[in-house]
Amino acid sequence: MPRKSIVAAPSDDRTRQQILNAAARLIREQGYAVTTLRQIGQAAGIKAGSIYYHFASKEDLLVEVLDTGMRMVADAVRERVDALPPGASSRDKVAAAIHGHLLGLLAHGDFTTANTRSYNQLPESIKTRHRGAQRDYAAYWESTLEQALEKGDLRKDVPIPMQRMFILGALNWTVEWYSKSFGSVDRFAEHICKIVFEGILVNDKQRRRAAPGS
Repeated sequence: MPRKSIVAAPSDDRTRQQILNAAARLIREQGYAVTTLRQIGQAAGIKAGSIYYHFASKEDLLVEVLDTGMRMVADAVRERVDALPPGASSRDKVAAAIHGHLLGLLAHGDFTTANTRSYNQLPESIKTRHRGAQRDYAAYWESTLEQALEKGDLRKDVPIPMQRMFILGALNWTVEWYSKSFGSVDRFAEHICKIVFEGILVNDKQRRRAAPGS
């Protein structure tokens, strides 16, 4: 006789999300090494032992926090890029990806910062389990850049992996220094796109345009 599948109750889903939220916040604030299951349980409003009903170990919990943060950013990027009209330019696609990355990154700061702040301090076993999500997201970006290269819209003298790592590395650390003084996230993303596409130095054409009497 086939076994009946067990469907998690809505309350179980809520508790699991509360645990994830608490873990992400505490890891962001104090790091993975010193964060205990007891602290996470207290922050989530449950007993520490109850965490094992949802996660087999502290390591499993952290991997889920990291994967959730990556998924939130990736979903925001795809949503933004997919909303573009057919035939959108390479510049529009990269700009949409940058906007989406920043929107996902800054809207879910506890999850995304847990990654940027703690990653280099994590045990290799956790890094290995999280690399699949990292590779998938990197592949999405490299595919976007390769399409731009095929259209002649991307410079050829810098390897695509280097361009991808430079862009994502710069974007990921904005979660540490972005403030509302820079304007809305969309406005902030526009400035970031301008730096990525045009650099920070004024070229001769811009200099002539800004000259008195021009």
